[in-house]
This record gives sequence, structure tokens and C-alpha cells, in this order.
Amino acid sequence: MKQAPVNWRKSTRSQNTTNCVEVGCVAGGAAVRDTKDRAAGYLAVPAQHWGRFVAGVKAGRFDG
Repeated sequence: MKQAPVNWRKSTRSQNTTNCVEVGCVAGGAAVRDTKDRAAGYLAVPAQHWGRFVAGVKAGRFDG
């Protein structure tokens, strides 16, 4: 995944909070970065892993 991410968008779960993440598109996957520290870089993952992560979030697997 050497392509720079494009089409960054703020997570809908981050609305009205200071803990924000953005998701961007990369060839074959997704990238995630901290909205407050964009210069720190991003984490890119293959589409298969991103899909599993999103499914886990929707299922409440990461709720405290």
C-alpha cells in the first residue's frame, strides 16, 4: 500500500467530540489517522482487515 490515501473523511462516530479519527481510501484498503495530529502519519490496512474491524465495531466488540 504505497499509494497516498485520498478522500479523507471524518468518522461519523467522531462528531461533537475531541477524539476524532479520519478514514481515507488506499488501493486495496483503508487508512486511518488522528484528526488532531495529521502529521503523525496514518495506519493503512487491507480491505479484508478493515472490513473485519468495522464489523467488530458495529457488533460492539470494542465497547468498554
